[in-house]
Amino acid sequence: MIMNSTTSSLFRQITMDIPPLSGKEKEIEKIVNDQETVFLNKTDINLEEKKALFACALHMHQPTIPAGYKGELICNLQQMFEHQGEGDNHNASVFAWCYSRMGDFIPELVANGCSPRIMLDYSGNLLWGLQQMGREDILNNLRKITVDPTYQPYVEWLGTMWSHGVIPSTPIPDIKLHIQAWQHHFMAIFGEDALRRVKGFSPPEMHLPNHPDTLYEYIKALKECGYRWLLVQEHSLERLDGQGLHHDDKYIPNRLMAKNSRGEVISITALIKTQGSDTKLVAQMQPYHEAKTKDKLSVNGVMIPPCVTQIADGENGGVMMNEFPRDFPPLWYDIKNSDVVGVNGTEYLELLEASGVSEDDFPVCQAVGQHKIWQRVGDNITPEGVQGAIAFLTENDHQFHTEGASWTNDLSWVKGYENVLQPMNQLSALFHQKYDVLIEESPEITKRQDYQEALLYNLLLQTSCFRYWGQGTWTDYAKQLYQRGLEIL
Repeated sequence: MIMNSTTSSLFRQITMDIPPLSGKEKEIEKIVNDQETVFLNKTDINLEEKKALFACALHMHQPTIPAGYKGELICNLQQMFEHQGEGDNHNASVFAWCYSRMGDFIPELVANGCSPRIMLDYSGNLLWGLQQMGREDILNNLRKITVDPTYQPYVEWLGTMWSHGVIPSTPIPDIKLHIQAWQHHFMAIFGEDALRRVKGFSPPEMHLPNHPDTLYEYIKALKECGYRWLLVQEHSLERLDGQGLHHDDKYIPNRLMAKNSRGEVISITALIKTQGSDTKLVAQMQPYHEAKTKDKLSVNGVMIPPCVTQIADGENGGVMMNEFPRDFPPLWYDIKNSDVVGVNGTEYLELLEASGVSEDDFPVCQAVGQHKIWQRVGDNITPEGVQGAIAFLTENDHQFHTEGASWTNDLSWVKGYENVLQPMNQLSALFHQKYDVLIEESPEITKRQDYQEALLYNLLLQTSCFRYWGQGTWTDYAKQLYQRGLEIL
């Protein structure tokens, strides 16, 4: 695509209205690293009285695409509304309701004496899209259950990557930028106090990197950004000896260890999402029914209730559109005064800590496939040794790869998408080449319009949707974003 003054001017107009993605890094760092408890003084759960718990999270996302009337960046939800006759776009209004409905369900349940729980994970793309569409009705419904202290014990927001980038194939320097961008945007919508309470992280597609350096930098970024725990898919983990998780261990917190190619070690608490058909399980509240079959477990001599944890798309598929609103509200009336109740992730961890169980007591795990790497590297850990081990295993072990594991484990986010990945990496490299030195000299650079425009396109190009639907329209969208990013840089 050849740029001229007309297209350059158009792209500048298109990018003027951008979400708040940067510029308050120091302020946010102080807010998110607040060490006060979030739920402990508000919870109505006594762990001694409960035999088991369950936790459900809803993941919501719509990509940003260059598909407006003049090529403007718009939300895919807007595209669905404007092209009702194509594919399943007729579901646009139902999707919009799904993004809003917890703001109706929670207040009604609380008003009727119930004690519901839900964790919410909304991508930055979707939050921006709702703003672009002027859907203040949806945003105000979410504000109600986020800002009003009446509902804070029941609703927990989870942080995520702003532009829904799958972490194993996201350039390492951009992982923290996605995390910080989401924090900037969330705070702009819901305020500082709401951001202070966001302590859990939900990775797009439940994707966990298993390359030692990527995983290490990922966990390092999470901890620097104030996160206390991470939601992880069961089959993306292994014990340090390469074995799978023991049966009961997936129902208690684990300590996810990461060691990089220089031998440095870091860890974070992981809550385990169990395997299964995500939407069907959450829609029919299966985590509750599974939790009824569990009983207390011993962790370092302390008997604690296990927790069955599950996440699903909050809008996709008939079960989430129809069965979830049918099955979610009645459950909370049925379990009043039960010994199996709902809980949110941070609430569970705070209750455990108050009971004398800390992160050091949790079983230790690592990303699946790493045992093979460390077994081959041996005790002398060097970047060259790790690189050589990965190269050998990739060549000789058909079960080994460093694309990471996700809840779509049958789908590669790398193979067949070189035409997206190569430009994505090039744009990222150009971005950092231009701005990293400038930021070192003056952190105020992140407040500048040109930086924020370039950051926006760098993050947008990494959206997983451009590597999900196959070649065609979606990879063409990626090419357009790449060209616009180049123009800005």
